[in-house]
Amino acid sequence: MSLIRTENICKSYVMGQYELKVLKNVTFEIKSGEFVSIVGPSGSGKSTLMNIIGCLDVPSSGRYLLDGIDVSGMNASEQADIRNSKIGFVFQSFNLLPKLTALENVMLPLIYRRVSEKEQRERALLALEKVGLGDRSLHRPNELSGGQQQRVAIARAIAGDPPIILADEPTGNLDSKSGIEIMEILTDLNGKGATLVMITHDDKLARESGRMVMIKDGIIGEGVSI
Repeated sequence: MSLIRTENICKSYVMGQYELKVLKNVTFEIKSGEFVSIVGPSGSGKSTLMNIIGCLDVPSSGRYLLDGIDVSGMNASEQADIRNSKIGFVFQSFNLLPKLTALENVMLPLIYRRVSEKEQRERALLALEKVGLGDRSLHRPNELSGGQQQRVAIARAIAGDPPIILADEPTGNLDSKSGIEIMEILTDLNGKGATLVMITHDDKLARESGRMVMIKDGIIGEGVSI
């Protein structure tokens, strides 16, 4: 059974008298343990698709099955529960809180799991160690390089041990050396069993994943397996 499956997903937005169709009958699937890149130019619909896959938005029509559960019509609270238990997010802009330490940033999503503070700290420290930042746990974001900040973001994504990691342009704000290091970490996580879904406009970067899914003008098609 597929971990992620979309069936004829459409997404439209009403803008005054006009209807903007962003996604058009998108059907594809991702199996557990895959590393899949969703590739497309700006305005192709890939961010909208990511928001639906990440349970940040719902489709206008069609079905989205996550681990066999139809989440298409869930309300905001139900979606939040799914996100917290199933998905870790890595964003281009890191999305770290500037006044919190690396450790505190990584602990944030664990608060909603109702685990003890001791367990939150233990899991957060372990996640930071996995990305090579165990010795930077008390540093704030402005005391870290861009690459280190993205490692903290990855640690935050994996601290709850979610089965899916969604990475949205994870190297977009990094220099080439830091970008290579981040891709190595993501590839290693995938090798240890995590399902990776990466959104990117960079074909070269996408070829480092196991499979490319192309999207253009809201229409999706499979790329060549690599």
